[in-house]
Amino acid sequence: MKAIAIRRYGGPEVVEYTELPDPKVGPDSVLVRVRAAGVNPVDWKIREGYLDGVTDAHFPLVMGWDAAGVVQAVGGGVTEFAPGDEVFGYVRKDAVEHGTYAELVAAPVRTLARKPASLSWAEAGGLPLAGLTAHQCLVRALGVTAGQTVLVHAAAGGVGVFAVQIAKALGLRVIGTASERNHDFLRSLGAEPVTYGPGLAERVRALAPGGVDAAVDLVGGDAVEVSASLVPDGSRIASITDYGVKALGGHYVWVRPDADGLAELARLADEGRLRVPIASTFPLSQAASAQALNAEGRTRGKIVLLVD
Repeated sequence: MKAIAIRRYGGPEVVEYTELPDPKVGPDSVLVRVRAAGVNPVDWKIREGYLDGVTDAHFPLVMGWDAAGVVQAVGGGVTEFAPGDEVFGYVRKDAVEHGTYAELVAAPVRTLARKPASLSWAEAGGLPLAGLTAHQCLVRALGVTAGQTVLVHAAAGGVGVFAVQIAKALGLRVIGTASERNHDFLRSLGAEPVTYGPGLAERVRALAPGGVDAAVDLVGGDAVEVSASLVPDGSRIASITDYGVKALGGHYVWVRPDADGLAELARLADEGRLRVPIASTFPLSQAASAQALNAEGRTRGKIVLLVD
């Protein structure tokens, strides 16, 4: 199969478009012919070795954790899927080696759900990691309920756009931080935008004089500190960037594969309550360029690799 792999850590120069053996399919896995693979910041951070201290990696290493595609074969113990099924998933395994930047990926069934019928391949491929991150922050970590107000830091970012939409679908009022150029975009998603930076807490209080019920930090910096001044209970703060949130009684969220969560995202998408903005698509062979664009951190929407 064709795949994007690295044989050592480094910059874009270590990325290879190469031929590798087809993956083996275990008893509880399915073989997926990938049609689209989302590009996420964690992908180039793995490439540069930033996660080497927390996860095992084996070279040659195929990057990527997001995928959408068609089931080609199923393992002997699989009853959930059959060849021909269209699926999408957050295919993160215990070690980093067999990723989704490839024509084929062997995916454990716990990492997959049926692809939302309403989404294109690119949209489905860009949803899993970021969508699950938002869902697990709001539902698993914070347990938000209808009628509450949530503050989302970096609401126009790759995870933030899903956090806003999921929160609205759950019946929450959403206040979202973003640069002014993204305020109209956030309004289109149903959020009330505020500009980030000095004075943020005061700007939020102007919209919510009593503070907010919960906060989600998707950017780092002083977001947790600002959130603590606005949320009466530290256990109502979740962060994907700052371990320090735990000292306040809050939640550090490292997204986990979750078939039920994926199915919920698919349901919201097919009901028209969750859309996946696409910033750019690249052919698989141009993965290095896609990662470079992602690393700039200025795109609004998902960057996705398309696999022929």
